[in-house]
Amino acid sequence: MILQLVATSFIINGLIMIGTWLFARSKNNYSVVDAVWSLSFFVTAGLYALLGDGLLERRLLMLFCTSIWSLRLGIFLSKRIYSHHPTEDSRYAELRKGYGHHVERGFFWFFQYQAYSVVILSTPFLFMALNKISQISSLEYFGAILFFLFLIGESIADYQANNFKKDPHNKNKVCNVGLWRYSRHPNYFFESCIWFSFFIMAASSPYGIYSLYAPLLILFLLLKVTGVPMSESQSLKNRGEAYRLYQKQTSMFIPWFPKIMR
Repeated sequence: MILQLVATSFIINGLIMIGTWLFARSKNNYSVVDAVWSLSFFVTAGLYALLGDGLLERRLLMLFCTSIWSLRLGIFLSKRIYSHHPTEDSRYAELRKGYGHHVERGFFWFFQYQAYSVVILSTPFLFMALNKISQISSLEYFGAILFFLFLIGESIADYQANNFKKDPHNKNKVCNVGLWRYSRHPNYFFESCIWFSFFIMAASSPYGIYSLYAPLLILFLLLKVTGVPMSESQSLKNRGEAYRLYQKQTSMFIPWFPKIMR
């Protein structure tokens, strides 16, 4: 059952990303993969909930939580990408340079890697969908409660950053309002926490403890690869000394009280 579900997930996500690549190529904007990557978790969780043979109530709980997170993030990113189109996200502009004369082929495989990552990271959902234990545990309920709290935190952070950017008076200024006063990346912090809540929900399922790698991988990517490093580099480029001061005053990741500069 596990191998069948994983294989089916690989095929479906691979096809989704082929379609995304064709669409992105036609629009000459490969940023769209961010939104589709987020929405792909909704499809994958739906597949596991539909075909898994675990307790129905658990499958529905898993699907409900995953769907809310996936759809919210996917719609949020879609709106952002659309508002910037045809300007491509700076990360993908850099990838273009790296691919040189092989842009289309390079992005094709990059999109396929995104498809593989969806499957690899969806292991907590798979274990929950296959869990036949006849009662939802208190640990699963605790994880679900944490999930909703972290989702609210991430939504607030995105809302505050969006509102700040919409004000023309804030052009090229550092967003340091609301949650952004206590963390330079509260959205990434809560995103990481959401993945740990998924793990907590899956931990009481057979083999669920082995899905710990999923939130740890997300944390690594956010802190060392695609999240904080690229965001900080772009902010320093655009806001210079103002952002350097913000770095000195404000916690990078975990929300904390800002330092008082003397």
